Amino acid sequence: MLNNKFSQFYTKNFEIIILVIILSFLLVSMALLTGGKFLKLNSLEAMAFQMPLLGLLTLAQLIPMLTGGIDLSIISTANLSGIITALILTNMKAWYSVPLAIFLGLCSALLIGIFNGFIISFIEVPPIIGTLGSMILIKGISLAITKGYVISGFPDSFLFIGNGYILGIPTPFIIFIFFSLLMALILYRTSFGIYIYMLGSNPLATLFSGINNKSLLFKSYLISSFLSGVASLVMISRFNAAQADYGVSFLLLTVLICVLGGVSPSGGFGRVLGVFIAVTILQIVGTGFNLLGFSSHLSNALWGIILILVIILNRFYSKTR
Repeated sequence: MLNNKFSQFYTKNFEIIILVIILSFLLVSMALLTGGKFLKLNSLEAMAFQMPLLGLLTLAQLIPMLTGGIDLSIISTANLSGIITALILTNMKAWYSVPLAIFLGLCSALLIGIFNGFIISFIEVPPIIGTLGSMILIKGISLAITKGYVISGFPDSFLFIGNGYILGIPTPFIIFIFFSLLMALILYRTSFGIYIYMLGSNPLATLFSGINNKSLLFKSYLISSFLSGVASLVMISRFNAAQADYGVSFLLLTVLICVLGGVSPSGGFGRVLGVFIAVTILQIVGTGFNLLGFSSHLSNALWGIILILVIILNRFYSKTR
């Protein structure tokens, strides 16, 4: 009986187990190679400040990928949302300028989500084409607004979002944990989350089950854009600047992290926990290589190696099962 339960647990969580093994190996390796510097408080704090931005953007990519789609506009959405927020912060000096800027920045992200959701779900434009078009459109709008310049100089009360501490824990990390738990709750404990997995697994069967596929798709891209807006708050408050082309390299990284975390590119399978561990793995590699004085290009190469290794192990396990 006990062996049967262990076998079921192992089968159900194989991808997570592999990621935890890789995570543990990297933690021990980096701690030994850096002579313990990796585990010092300042290194851990640096990771807690750096990881949330990429983590939030990856959560934004997770929902569309679970439906079998993709959102190529998340970076452009984050940048435009950040620019709207920055313009209000730098042009208004009233006591309510910070909450108003945050509110309007998130609203601008939601408007993009409405646009993406409408063209993908109701006009039935393929997600990769629809979000590619919106990515180019949004970036053009951002460049037109900023003329290519950086907007900076935000109040301290806003900079707290990206640089402050709550009970000794970096604020961005708390935000990332909160939205990770919220997304896990939505995906695992609500009918919406169950329907998202159904839609990604078999759209036709989902439709015949009486579920509104178009409404599900619309909501998934709305959530994706909202999370991009949240990421923009962390981004511009962390660097005290907003611009039109920040974080372009993050787009492919979000897809890589999702796949590394066990999200199926064809949709229907993937967990927030796997994505969280995958983000942590990439951050450990980046921080460890920085402490060792290695080129950032080498860390990118190791990310690719880890991704290929995990995919091979998952494929091999699937065939032998």
